[in-house]
Amino acid sequence: MASSSFHFLSLTALLIVGTLCGVSAQCVTSIPSLVSHCSQYVKIPGPEIRPSKDCCDVVKGLDVPCICNLVTPEVEKLVSMEKAVFVGRSCGLTIQPGMKCGSYVVPPHA
Repeated sequence: MASSSFHFLSLTALLIVGTLCGVSAQCVTSIPSLVSHCSQYVKIPGPEIRPSKDCCDVVKGLDVPCICNLVTPEVEKLVSMEKAVFVGRSCGLTIQPGMKCGSYVVPPHA
């Protein structure tokens, strides 16, 4: 139950930040699906796991630069940015080396 409340509070904070920063509505509305279908693949503890089809379906519809604008230090405490890039690339997204998501800079392909 505490985990659900924490995810809800995180989502609420992201929505508020997104609204205040003027990010696109599609970017903000994709966050609930992203959290519900992909959070297990990007959480900080644990190994990299190939994402599910449901997660990839959500990821393929993302505006990556828009989502990257929502990455704050608080988000980086919850989400492994390395795993997020792994998930995106595993789902077929082209994520350019050097792109910034919060303080994280995407490295070249391994």
